[in-house]
Amino acid sequence: MRGALGLEPWGVLHQGLAERTGLTIGVVSIVVGAVVLLLWIPIRQRPGLGTVSNVFVIGLAMDGTLALVPESGALAVRVPLMALGIVLNGLATGLYIAARFGPGPRDGLMTGLHRLTGRSIRLVRTLLEVAVVATGFLLGGSVGIGTVLYALSIGPLAQFFLRRFAVPEREGGITVASSGPRPGGGSRPAGDPAPAQDAGPATAPVPGGRPGTPEQAILRR
Repeated sequence: MRGALGLEPWGVLHQGLAERTGLTIGVVSIVVGAVVLLLWIPIRQRPGLGTVSNVFVIGLAMDGTLALVPESGALAVRVPLMALGIVLNGLATGLYIAARFGPGPRDGLMTGLHRLTGRSIRLVRTLLEVAVVATGFLLGGSVGIGTVLYALSIGPLAQFFLRRFAVPEREGGITVASSGPRPGGGSRPAGDPAPAQDAGPATAPVPGGRPGTPEQAILRR
């Protein structure tokens, strides 16, 4: 936001809808989040602590950050702010989803479609962002170079950081760091799992026939 070089894609959609409906962007953001949560039902995505926290914590963190980071009219400052913001957003996505407490409404749509289709996180997220920004633009939302860079880079960044922050599963109090096959089938997430492939479902079971969480499925790929 301080970079002032274009809203991120969901912000473009919120702005466009706000202009068409007369509602504030904040209210539109809440409504859109609720609608996205409804889209979780057919893809069997389950909410968690992270889902609820995402709704409240991001708004508070944004207000706090905006209070600390001053505005700047100089392009030489705004460009690094924009780039840093995009990278930090990708890093934050990897951190909180890898914690396996449930993704936020919009990230949950990404992880659910990834699990359902077997397509990579980077591809699913990029297609979602492009569709969202195109819709927002048609509704009257503002698009800039930062919008385009965010839409094209957040998918690869999210997938990269999800791998970096993968947490090994624990069984019987023992942490298993191996990413290879294990008894009973399936595989272990390690600190750097194998890259996701753009084919085949990511629904490998964990031992005992208990299905893994969507985040575990992602980190196995």
